[in-house]
This record gives sequence, C-alpha cells and structure tokens, in this order.
Amino acid sequence: MNLETLEQSVYDLITETSTNLPKDVRRAVKRAKEAENAGTRAAMSLDTIANNIFMADDNVSPICQDTGLPTFRVKTPVGVNQIEIKKIIKDAIARTTGDAKLRPNAVDSLTGKNSGDNLGEGLPVVKFEQWEKDYIEMKLILKGGGCENKNIQYSLPCELEGLGRAGRDLDGIRKCILHSVYQAQGQGCSAGFIGVGIGGDRASGYDLAKEQLFRSLDDTNANEDLAKLEDYIVEKANTLGIGTMGFGGEATLLGCKIGVMHRIPASFYVSVAYNCWAFRRMAIDISPETGEILNWHYQEGEKIDFAEAAAAAKSNDKPDNKMVELVAPITEEKIRSLQVGDVVKISGRMYTGRDAIHHHLMSHDAPVDLNGQIIYHCGPVMAKDENENWTVKAAGPTTSIREEPYQGDIMKKFGIRAVIGKGGMGPKTLKALEEHGGVYLNAIGGAAQYYADCIKSVDGVDLMEFGIPEAMWHLGVEDFTAVVTMDSHGNSLHADVQKSSVEKLAQYAEKVF
Repeated sequence: MNLETLEQSVYDLITETSTNLPKDVRRAVKRAKEAENAGTRAAMSLDTIANNIFMADDNVSPICQDTGLPTFRVKTPVGVNQIEIKKIIKDAIARTTGDAKLRPNAVDSLTGKNSGDNLGEGLPVVKFEQWEKDYIEMKLILKGGGCENKNIQYSLPCELEGLGRAGRDLDGIRKCILHSVYQAQGQGCSAGFIGVGIGGDRASGYDLAKEQLFRSLDDTNANEDLAKLEDYIVEKANTLGIGTMGFGGEATLLGCKIGVMHRIPASFYVSVAYNCWAFRRMAIDISPETGEILNWHYQEGEKIDFAEAAAAAKSNDKPDNKMVELVAPITEEKIRSLQVGDVVKISGRMYTGRDAIHHHLMSHDAPVDLNGQIIYHCGPVMAKDENENWTVKAAGPTTSIREEPYQGDIMKKFGIRAVIGKGGMGPKTLKALEEHGGVYLNAIGGAAQYYADCIKSVDGVDLMEFGIPEAMWHLGVEDFTAVVTMDSHGNSLHADVQKSSVEKLAQYAEKVF
C-alpha cells in the first residue's frame, strides 16, 4: 500500500467530517427550519445554524469549534496491517490539527496539559474489525463534549422524572429514551440526534449506541418493533417544547436510531448517545493496494447547501425580537434594563474563559481588568497567519453549566456584567445575577463560523499554559448576536422550558408498547 496516499485519504476524511455536514443531516436541518414558527428565537437559531453550515463548507473550516474526540471504526480485509493504519491515522490527526481543521483537544487527565496535536494516551480512539470484503472501510465521528456530556445510561427497572416506573420491557425502553431527550434540554445543542443501545454491559451498551449514529437517517430498522419506536420517539420528543438551543419551539429531536444486543439476566441497560445538530460523521472505502479513496458514504439524495439562508442572513440580520446594543464596559444600570427574551448585539471587547480559567480565577487575580466586562464560554480554534498573528478559525460557545460552581462568585469578585455561553446555568448563578446585576447570554451552539466572522481582531491572550482552548483570548467583536435567557430579575428561560417540558413529558407515562 502507498502509505503517503493513505495518509492523504485519511486527512481528507477528517477535513470533510469537520467542515462539511453529510447530506442526510442537512436535509434534517432543512425540515426543522420549515416546521418552525417564523419570528421566534428558535427560528432565528435555525437560520443561524443554516448559515453556519454554508459558511463552514465554503470556508473549509470547522463547523463547530469543539471538534470533539475523533473516533474511528475501521474494517479491514484479512492480511491488511492494522498497526500501519493506526500510525497513519495518528499522523493525519496531527496534520489536520496543525492545519486548524481540528482543535487540539487531547488533555492529560492527571496533569491537565494539552498535547497540542490531538494525540495522547488512548487518543484518537481507533477500533478495528476484520471482514471478508476486499476493501477497507473507515468511519469517523467527531462528537463534541457538549453533546457527549448529555449521554445517559439507564439500568432497568428505574424511576424516571415525569414518567414513573420504567420496567424491563419495550415500554420501559420507550420511557428511558424519551427521558434522555428531556434531560438533555438545550445543553447538547438541540435539535439533536440520538443513538440508542439496548442490552449488553455498560461499556458495550454505549458502544452499540454510538454505532447507531453511523446509520443513515433515511434507513428503516430491520426490527419492526424498533422501527416503530424510532418513529414514535422523534414524533413525541418534538411535542416537549424544548426546541432548538432549548429556546422552546417545534424541533427538539431530528433523528433516533436504536440497536439491540443480548444481555445477562441480572443487567438490563438502555444506553443513549446524544449528538448535537452539528452531526459530524463520515465514512470512506479505501483501496488496500493504493490507499486511494474508492467511495464516500452518505452521498445519497439531495444536498442542501443553505446558500439562500446565508444570503438572507447578510441582507436581513435583524430578528423580530427587541434588539439591544451592548458595548463593554457595561454599567449595572444597562444590565438591569435587560429582560429574558431580549436579543443583544455586542461590539467591542470580550474575553474567553472556560473550565481552567474559572478554576484559576477562584484563587488568583485576573490578568486583565474585568470590571464591567463580558466573559465568553468559548474554546476557539486558532491559527497563525503569515505574519505570525493569531486568527480565529472557529469560535462558538461551549456548554455553560460546567461553570456553575464558579460563575456567580467570579462575577461578583471581578465585576463581570455578562456571561455568554450555551445551554444556560443553574440557581447559584441566577441568584448571583440578581444580587450583583448581571445577565446570561445564550449564543447559538455549534455556530462556530458565524461567530468567528463576528470576531474582527485578536487583541491579546493570557494563560496560554492552559492550552489554546482554555486560554483567555482578548477578542474584538462586531455585531455578535445572543439572546438574554437569564436576567438580573430572577428570570430564567431555561428553568421555564424545563418546567414546561417535564409537564408535557408526563403525558407519555401511560403504557404504549
């Protein structure tokens, strides 16, 4: 085999997976857009998502800044050297990371040090299987941390909020899957997709669930009962009112695929792998003789390019909601004038800060004056230009709830007035917003190209020892749009949506299957 050609094939697979959504996923997003009520926050979010898909494809840049943990599933003919293939995969991962197609995401679990090239102990994940066909099949999924954190596993029988007892039968499985969508809320960048594994042990159940994410959204389950259940879950999940980004609305779930395996008598697991709307999975067939790509998967049907959505966004970017201009530093009076539901457009300076920054600031001074400023929960994809200046390649929000233990204290300690992220935060932060005078602004999860376009300059960086995603970047922005979802008056859209969705969930407690 020509190893140089094989590496280029793997490089192309990684690049395509990171930057270009498959055709079936694009069609699902289009259906969600068409089903949403015009002029709502959810409709605005879906417009941004569609524009972002177009921009990522056009720019050949990451759809979402969280390019996830690369997971490969490789089937090889008997006699093919799998050790050689694994080395090639690692080389291609390091190369695509260097070319800013992937964000450096490999972090030492003990020291917290980022390797910088997406390589490390156990990473990337590569799983091999032999088969009797005469070509290599290589599948790749890039599943980000926001949706990975909303994976869930149930051990039956169990009690479920809103649904009651889930027993060891098909109806108990039904309840678990519906509950998995409810518990994700908007934190997994809904509207999303789920893969479900029934049976196995804890490890093989999750593995089966993730395997379902490689199925085409247009296929029909060979098991008649599971085919009916897949359709049922999508239909009923979209009545819960969680909606895109958890803003409320018609589109909460875009696809459900279910697999089943045997189990031992004492254990009955239902494992759910949740995936965000930025459903980045791709597969290729490779010649074992030359290393060339023979075929790309997921090419059936129409490709929706969303060019019209991108053009419309440029000509008319003002939603029907109230629009408020914000420029930091922001006064407490200005912040207290904002209400849940307001759409803000930010210009000026903001600072990124994720897990490492928040932990650091609890016991250290800030490297810059944060009084009146805006913190952006974001770990961008960064690259240097020909003049060695940093440029932003992708910069969407990360899931904010991880910062709940720190956020309120840090806002009060440093005088921060606004926090931008996705998925909302909890009661401790909400209380601090009310006491201190602050707001939480929900940006559109996964819209990394849309927000990168709003960033006009990189004005500095601090704490680079934490790695590129976790450093504090000083960003100059223009017309950066987000929605007030937690205000300084004790109101939280996230809490309201969760309360209303559990009430709707309860209507499905009665046995169906």
